[in-house]
Amino acid sequence: MSDLGALLRKAREERGLTLDDVQEITKIRKRYLEAIESGDHSVLPGTFYLRAFVKNYCDAVGLDSDEVLRLYQHEIPASVTDQVVEAVPARQPKRVRTRSSERISKLGFNIMMWSFLILIVVVVWVYFVNQKADNPKEIDNTNITDQASPAPPSQSPNSSNAGGTTTPTATPTPTPSQSPTTVTFSSKVGKVDHYDVSPAGVVHKVEIKISGGPSWTEVRSGSSSGKAIISETAPDGSAFTYDLDQPLYINVGRADLSTITVDGVQINDGDRAGSKKIQLNPVQGTGGTDGTSTQSPDNSSTAGDTAGTENQ
Repeated sequence: MSDLGALLRKAREERGLTLDDVQEITKIRKRYLEAIESGDHSVLPGTFYLRAFVKNYCDAVGLDSDEVLRLYQHEIPASVTDQVVEAVPARQPKRVRTRSSERISKLGFNIMMWSFLILIVVVVWVYFVNQKADNPKEIDNTNITDQASPAPPSQSPNSSNAGGTTTPTATPTPTPSQSPTTVTFSSKVGKVDHYDVSPAGVVHKVEIKISGGPSWTEVRSGSSSGKAIISETAPDGSAFTYDLDQPLYINVGRADLSTITVDGVQINDGDRAGSKKIQLNPVQGTGGTDGTSTQSPDNSSTAGDTAGTENQ
């Protein structure tokens, strides 16, 4: 055993440390520590590492490493070509793995943030689309006219003209056709939409069709407080037809499942999954072929009745 090795071993034993304890503190393999204590420096990888190991050993056992290296420099050469050392595995790979994990975590965080922003945009877009779909359709104040006008009656070449003279080769003048049905929004009383149906002097046909599921259907003559013609939950596929010779109050529980027409002209009922109340008021007066008529005061009283009572 060399003097340096004896000094280091004595300092270790005074502190009550084993070689395993020093190995744990300095991270120097135990066989190198034993070689330093025994003075067998041939086991060590090189002089440079010998000085480094001695310095770490001194620090571990409480000795002044610089003073020890100065006193025992005859045992430790000043400089020797460095060699590859078999030391405790370096921590660099772990550090590289940590940086890689950090990059992956950062990338995952960015993806999560972008996904969250995209989700917010989608939710806002769906909300506005649903809001727009839920808004009731604006009431069209323009006249709803039947696009197809009745065809003029055909006349045979042998028919008589106004003077009673037969003109086989001449085409007779067609008689004026009936004015098309118009359904015009007139007012809204409470929750009831009032429509004027013209021309006057014509018995119009009102048809209610239920399609897509059952729907509550209520029809009353005169107003919402008038005599009930029908008041029931109509099954899918039901169809009801009425003559519009007086004001007619209609209440449907599902406007999206109900279609209301007058002489084939469809009424705008909002097409929503909710109830719709309308009143059809035939224009009173003398019927004509030009579609003009004078409204009777009866409509004002009908509107008053509707404003007073509304059936759900």
